[in-house]
Amino acid sequence: MKPKFVVGGLVILLALGYMIWAGVTQSAVYFVTPSELQAAPVAGKAYRLGGLVAPGSLRWEPRTLDLTFTMSDGKTTVPVRHKGAPPDLFGEGRGAVVEGQWTADGYFKASLIMAKHSEEYKAPHDTKEAQSKRLIKTLEAPTR
Repeated sequence: MKPKFVVGGLVILLALGYMIWAGVTQSAVYFVTPSELQAAPVAGKAYRLGGLVAPGSLRWEPRTLDLTFTMSDGKTTVPVRHKGAPPDLFGEGRGAVVEGQWTADGYFKASLIMAKHSEEYKAPHDTKEAQSKRLIKTLEAPTR
C-alpha cells in the first residue's frame, strides 16, 4: 500500500469524525426544569423546558400572536414568551415542554411548544350502548 493512500484515508476519517462530533454537540438540546434553569441560566443556550403551565398565567393575543405564560415545577416559575398560536392540548394546569432559549432580559423565548397529554386513554362512553350491554349480560342464562 502506498503511504499517500494511507494519509489520504486518515485525513478523510478525521474530517468525517470531526463533522459528526460538531453536529452532535451543536444540535444537543438539554432538558431542564424551571428550578434547574433558574439555578444557572445561560443566555442564548438552547433548552427544552418542562413543567406545568401555571394557572392564571396564560395570555394570548390573537391579533399579534403573542403568547405568554409561566412554567412551574412546584418550586420555581419561569416566564415564557412565544410567537404563534398555542397547540390544541395546551392549557393552564397542564404539562408542556417548550423548546427555545433563555434571554438576557429574564424570560424564556420559546420557538416550539409541545403540549403533554395524559398517558391514560379513556374512551368516550355511550350510555345507551353501555346500558344495552349490561341488559344483555343480565339476560344471558348460564348454561349447565
